[in-house]
Amino acid sequence: MVEFQLVLTVGLAVVVGLALGLLGGGGSILMVPLLAYVAGAGPKEAVATSLVVVGVTSLISAAVHARKGNVRWRTGLVFGAAGMAGAFLGGLVGGRVPGAVLMAAFALMMVATAAVMIRGRNKTPDGSGKVRDGELPVRRIVLDGLVVGAVTGLVGAGGGFLVVPALALLGGLPMPVAVGTSLLVIAMKSFAGLAGYLTAVSLDWPLVAAVTAAAVVGSLAGALLTSRVPEALLRKVFGVFVLVMGVFVLTQELPAPLGGILVAGAAVVAALTGICRLLGERCPLVPALRAQG
Repeated sequence: MVEFQLVLTVGLAVVVGLALGLLGGGGSILMVPLLAYVAGAGPKEAVATSLVVVGVTSLISAAVHARKGNVRWRTGLVFGAAGMAGAFLGGLVGGRVPGAVLMAAFALMMVATAAVMIRGRNKTPDGSGKVRDGELPVRRIVLDGLVVGAVTGLVGAGGGFLVVPALALLGGLPMPVAVGTSLLVIAMKSFAGLAGYLTAVSLDWPLVAAVTAAAVVGSLAGALLTSRVPEALLRKVFGVFVLVMGVFVLTQELPAPLGGILVAGAAVVAALTGICRLLGERCPLVPALRAQG
């Protein structure tokens, strides 16, 4: 890797870490395209490296949350153990899946992540957005842990946007505790997914160390800024950026006609949405937009 390419990769890793620190999750979804398209890593190597970055960064962040009492260890270890099993199996499969298929699956995960971030967190049935402390439904948590872990191991996404709602709604944890506990879960299943990948790929460890260190620095800086940036606005802006990146990755990996159709469709949807926002109440799509939050 040339020196400029390495410097650019490390610099952007700081930005991704900054997003992780600000959002408490979601920033890791950008690490795979960064490694694949900027650092020039192969799809499988990019996913495996992202698992290292996500695992280490989440582990350090979990330690910070634990000092504040925001980690529920029993819940996290049960969910994390199930997630590790799923992540290891996902990593085994991912290490043997064609690179183009892997990147297309990752792009779809980016689009799903963007949709969740733009919409915001779902409210509980009483509309309060808060949850009550409850007894951990072990069977359901184990099943969800396996599924979320498999996704993490396969495409390298930490899955925080899936873990936090599962812990909050199924485990009955308050949101700050769900976020802190999810970081423990993400770290556990990221390392398990990495173990699965290492049976089929080898990594550029100096690059891994440089990118991981940069992401950790960014995440710590982001954590200091959390009280100064409105979370809702940040999530929506970041979600739009992730959506654009996901569409870009799909256009790179899909055959030419499908990629072009996808870009055209995305452009039409974006244009209609923008026009409707400008028209306000006169737009016939306003009810649908309101339904989407």
